Amino acid sequence: MLKKLFGFDHSKHSVKTEIIAGITTFVTMAYILAVNPSIFADLGNILGADKGMPADAVFTATALAAVVGTMVMAFYAKKPFGLAPGMGLNAFFVYTVCVSMGYSWRFALTAILIEGLIFIVLSATNVRNFIVDAFPDSLKRSIGVGIGFFIALIGLKNAGIVVADESTAVALGNLGDPAVMLALGCFILTAALVVLRVKGGMLIGILLTTIVGIPLGVTQMSGMVSAPPSVAPIFCQFEWSQVFSWDMLIVVFTFLFLDIFDTMGTVVGLAVKADMVDRDGKMPGASRVFMADALATTAGACLGTNTTTTYIESASGIASGGRTGLTSFTIAVCFLLSLFFAPLFLAIPSAATGPVLAIVGVMMCSPVKGIDWEDFSESIPAFVTIFFMPFAYSISDGIMLGVITYVLLNVICGKYRKINATMAVLAVLFILRYVFVQFIG
Repeated sequence: MLKKLFGFDHSKHSVKTEIIAGITTFVTMAYILAVNPSIFADLGNILGADKGMPADAVFTATALAAVVGTMVMAFYAKKPFGLAPGMGLNAFFVYTVCVSMGYSWRFALTAILIEGLIFIVLSATNVRNFIVDAFPDSLKRSIGVGIGFFIALIGLKNAGIVVADESTAVALGNLGDPAVMLALGCFILTAALVVLRVKGGMLIGILLTTIVGIPLGVTQMSGMVSAPPSVAPIFCQFEWSQVFSWDMLIVVFTFLFLDIFDTMGTVVGLAVKADMVDRDGKMPGASRVFMADALATTAGACLGTNTTTTYIESASGIASGGRTGLTSFTIAVCFLLSLFFAPLFLAIPSAATGPVLAIVGVMMCSPVKGIDWEDFSESIPAFVTIFFMPFAYSISDGIMLGVITYVLLNVICGKYRKINATMAVLAVLFILRYVFVQFIG
């Protein structure tokens, strides 16, 4: 039965090992249950309560999206990978689509639904590989790095470590504020746990900081266990009035682009770590993994949360011996049980989640070493992509300006062969988008 359900082989695998691996991965992923509601709560803080999403409903949607996506991974793909709403993708949802572009969260959920459906089609064909191959390696790497800087800025801002300043744009916050002091302590503690490779280090840092925050008045506890909050306020709340607009096209493309590269990079890295690749460097059953990811994204949009994706934290479970769908099934069960601890996760303050976002940003910067900084035709567009994500406070602007810079720079310098048709078309479309917004829209 285990072989049929999860691809489990008694001669190679151990039930105990698979379960322990699943629990290990869950512990390393569980921070998303605290971070995601915190990020989405910013909608109400920035735009007003009437335009925000209830944090308790987002918590439930986050947990359920993880359950659905990881269950599909367990039974359909039979791989030891955990899925949950993705970091970076949630920041694009809140701070770019809703805050910068001014669209409602219902608009963003509609874009994710469309992106998920497109991803399903792409996962069933070879079009996905065509899209990925069209982008130069330097831009692929710079996107993840830029998102890392963007996430870090958001985390430091939410924790009060970085604040707005009229003279210098940004400045260091009030270090005498108890919440800021607690956030700085959380950063050092969590960073130390990560350096020491303590399993679940980020979650441990969040929980310890939350506990210390109680006597300081930073953490407001209202219990630990309760029935799961209702997801009804955000369930299937789509907005179709702008479905054929230019901005919808841009948002859908960006979500799709980020999802494809994030998933492919993560899956390839995990497959290599788990020794799941063949002699040609390909992973058997990869199409099923991508399909599971696409289905999870579509389900997550219906539940009311951002793009659901495969987590690189699954490497912790793989390192513990997880190799089959039984590991991912265990992860899903853990997320299901977490639904009954909503008060605990929702009480976690920004002083605990903000520093962890900064550390996640550090983890996302590793691809920068693969960029050829000596070749300025590659490094300048990569820098533009990385720079404008945090400083324009927009992931999509970073990507679009990076593509435009890459195409124009290489055309002007006579390096036409580096520009394929897909990149050329995208550059023209992105330029027209800025012209339309600046002079017409």
